Amino acid sequence: MRKIIILLAAVTLSYVAIAQPPGGFTAGANRKVPTLGHVYGKVTDASGKPVSGASVIILQNKFDTAAKKMKEILLKGTATENNGDFSLEELPVFGNLDLKISATGYALFQQSVSLMPKRNSAGPASKPSSVATGAPAGMPANMPSFDRDLGKIKLVTDVKQLEGVTVVSNKPLVRFDGEKKVFNVDKNIVSAGGTAVDVMKNVPSVNVDIDGNISLRNSPPQIFVDGRPTTLSLDQIPADAIESVEVITNPSAKYDASGGGAGILNIVLKKNRKTGYNGNLRAGVDKRGAINGGGDFNVRQGKLNISASMMGNQNKGRTTGTTDRLNLLDVPQTSIFQNNYNRNSGGFLFGKLGLDYLMTNRTTLSFAGIKAHGQFEPRESITINTDSLYNGAKTSSFSDRLSTGKRIFNSYGLVVGMKHIFPKEGEELTVDGNFFSGKNKNNSLYTTNFYSPVSGSLAGTELQKVLGNGTNSFLTIQTDYVKPITAKIKLEAGLRASIRSFESNNSNYIFDDSVNNYKIIPNATSNYSNNDNVYAGYVTFSNSIKNFTYKAGLRAESSSYSGELTNSGQKFSNNYPVSLFPSLFVTQQLKHDQQLQFSYSRRINRPNFFNLIPFTDYTDKLNVTRGNPDLVPEFTQSFEANYLKTFKGNNSFLASLYYKNTTNLITRYLEKQADPVIGGDILINTYINANSSYTAGAEFTAQNYLTKWWDISSNLNIYQAKINTDNITGTSQDALVSWFGKFNSNFKLPSKFAIQLSTVYQSKTNLPVNKGGGGFGGPGGFGQSQSSSQGYIRSSWGTDIAIKKSFLKNDAASISLSVNDIFKTRKTDQYSESAYFIQNYERIRDPQMFRLNFAYRFGKLDMSLFKRKVDLNTSGATEGMQQ
Repeated sequence: MRKIIILLAAVTLSYVAIAQPPGGFTAGANRKVPTLGHVYGKVTDASGKPVSGASVIILQNKFDTAAKKMKEILLKGTATENNGDFSLEELPVFGNLDLKISATGYALFQQSVSLMPKRNSAGPASKPSSVATGAPAGMPANMPSFDRDLGKIKLVTDVKQLEGVTVVSNKPLVRFDGEKKVFNVDKNIVSAGGTAVDVMKNVPSVNVDIDGNISLRNSPPQIFVDGRPTTLSLDQIPADAIESVEVITNPSAKYDASGGGAGILNIVLKKNRKTGYNGNLRAGVDKRGAINGGGDFNVRQGKLNISASMMGNQNKGRTTGTTDRLNLLDVPQTSIFQNNYNRNSGGFLFGKLGLDYLMTNRTTLSFAGIKAHGQFEPRESITINTDSLYNGAKTSSFSDRLSTGKRIFNSYGLVVGMKHIFPKEGEELTVDGNFFSGKNKNNSLYTTNFYSPVSGSLAGTELQKVLGNGTNSFLTIQTDYVKPITAKIKLEAGLRASIRSFESNNSNYIFDDSVNNYKIIPNATSNYSNNDNVYAGYVTFSNSIKNFTYKAGLRAESSSYSGELTNSGQKFSNNYPVSLFPSLFVTQQLKHDQQLQFSYSRRINRPNFFNLIPFTDYTDKLNVTRGNPDLVPEFTQSFEANYLKTFKGNNSFLASLYYKNTTNLITRYLEKQADPVIGGDILINTYINANSSYTAGAEFTAQNYLTKWWDISSNLNIYQAKINTDNITGTSQDALVSWFGKFNSNFKLPSKFAIQLSTVYQSKTNLPVNKGGGGFGGPGGFGQSQSSSQGYIRSSWGTDIAIKKSFLKNDAASISLSVNDIFKTRKTDQYSESAYFIQNYERIRDPQMFRLNFAYRFGKLDMSLFKRKVDLNTSGATEGMQQ
């Protein structure tokens, strides 16, 4: 509790430190010029399309006492949003101001701006149309408004490089975009040379365990890429390709209702759309000699944009762990102790080729092909000390098990899309298709040696072999239509079909000395196939009334599931009727860059393939696993309230309160069942539908730019969770209060050096509930077998650090050195309890991992690569290259 109070105080102090009173008059004779001016508008090109990233600055002529002459002074600066909007506040109300707007490929725009109310011919000021907002104490209540709406400002294209003044504007760490919280991560150096898993370690609200499993507010989220579901795993997406991560804790009806209350993480990839060519190359190595490398290349001319990317990542991971189990039903009680050491070697390759064709200024066709290949050779060594009962007395035995194997996957995907923009601003139609297919093959050999408890000599050997292969395919077709009814009212609608199929074949063999060959175990062999289809449609309606905005939506989904054990002919199926999923978002803009938001949604989590498959996995005798084909979907209702305050210099503070209630929760569970393979009772790790569960919490996120060279971000999530399993056990574990904290600090040093320090802390918390989100995790892993109602994970923490040096012209090259888990503290330490045993389980993976990475970016503008004239009027032809 003391740690919670200290961290709460730190976040509160961050909030107080960045709070600034509005500009205004000061008392007495030495009054300063009131800074109540507000200038805003929208920047477009000649065709009326928004220009994003344009530099907008306000200057004023002031007398320089040192130079004894008038000098133009920069007052404010910003960059236009994606929709072309800009806003500059707290400007002096007296004197003429000079507005300048510059963007690559456009002529410099200049305009004189006066914020004083206009006077009529009679002399007195004209009657104000509104009352000034934010007026300081002592100012008349009927003070006129100093807001100036400059409307749409059209820039004129210019093929010459502009020489106007530009402003480098840091993007805020966090901002609201409807139901999304957008976190910019493109400057993160700790994750350089890594994958999306490393990026997620530095995103507020997101927790990453040592195996790379992601949780959002203690639940596993759905993963999207550029707004669409993906079958790619996070470790198949290079960190250097990611621009931002959108955290959607409470998705609206526009999004797939699957995933229960887990939310969505949308990974937004960098877009290279600058006319000409550009790209980057990168390479790195870690302390074990595992190399990573890749490159991206983009070429843009006229109506064509071609992009290509490839990356490779080698893996030489190491994991150690222990398991200590006390068997409660034995008299006297017995124990089992295991010591694990895992080595993994191998790697994967990922490639993507994309083409955008701008048919017209309003219609764009997009195509992309994806190819991935991976091959891994895991090795595991387990030493096992086992107590057993013989004639009422306890004896101990020793054994060791060595497992070797190979796992290969090959997959490919095709993404096609069409986007059409109508003449009416904001009206657009998109159609997308996403097809993904993959094949996998695996084989494992287990050699278990048993030793005499008396002499220690080898007493026997057991050989076990598992052979498997599988295929999967995933087809999604989606269309979305946006129709602005008025300037403030908007209607959105869409349809979506998701069709998935899986096939899995697993054969389990035991070596039979009598025939000197492996013999298949029929009851431990499973050939399984299934189909999973979801059809959905949605409509949302949004409206703005002054500073108040609401968005209401309704989604309808119908789904079906069918599966078959092909070796036995046993079939399973479920048909889920049409379910309705409403959502509501209301946002109130307050004075001084403050926002309040409230949201509600209803969502579903359907059991996935591995939750349902009734295959029994005997490869780990302490953790025999099996799916449950009788599972039904779980439904979650989520409520959330947010407060966001943005201060000067992009400082921000975000506070959230949330509550989630789930019925028929799918959770892990341990039970004793008769087993035909061994001819007796064994403990099975499976899944059940619990009665219900709830999670309630409060989350705080602050971003502070303390100086020009130092900024920090802090995140604190305090939550309570409880699962009701009265329908199974008759009792439930008491609710557990936990907290999760994350802190990042970034330093810009002289000579183009930068340092990033990150720390994360997770208090004692419930065991993971399930994989959620339609994921593809197995029915249970070693040590991860118990339900959330049957144990907890002890507290843990970890610290990462990285240093980066930029060099060459325009900082085109950089080299970085990062160290993950520098104190060897990021581990899994789990306690599990049931009616059958008490177990302590601990694992640590790749502590103190050093990575050295090099990156180089290149590009040239306005190259006639296709031997044709560049059309500067083409939509987006002058968008800047993002890095």
